[in-house]
Amino acid sequence: MALRLPRDAASVPLIRQMLDGTLRSLGVEPQVRDDIELMLTEACSNVIKHAGPSDDYTVSASVHDHLCVIKVVDNGDGFDPRDVVEPEPGSEHGRGLQIMRALADDIRFTNRREHGAVVCLEKRLRYAPGAAGQHLMTT
Repeated sequence: MALRLPRDAASVPLIRQMLDGTLRSLGVEPQVRDDIELMLTEACSNVIKHAGPSDDYTVSASVHDHLCVIKVVDNGDGFDPRDVVEPEPGSEHGRGLQIMRALADDIRFTNRREHGAVVCLEKRLRYAPGAAGQHLMTT
């Protein structure tokens, strides 16, 4: 699944609901879906807040074997995650990267100076017994 979305806060619930509905139909366990939803929300919110001057961004998600791979691609100025300052304890903002790192099994950032950035999030999937998605598992 891949969507090009307007850089607008209204796009976040749309992509979140679409991906969650897909994962739910495959029988992915609720806790895993919740983690993916929060990671996706943080990645998209960061694009909306920080990826100027672009008007849009792209989200792609794929499920293969036991892994969900999400890529959030902005068309802005890019960034270096090593330059992001850790928030002060008790701060209400600035925890997006920490949240994504805590929930993802793997996270990669690719900075494309003057062509935006790519955040790649990977999460191992667990399925409910008898779930439709179990057939995606290779043996």
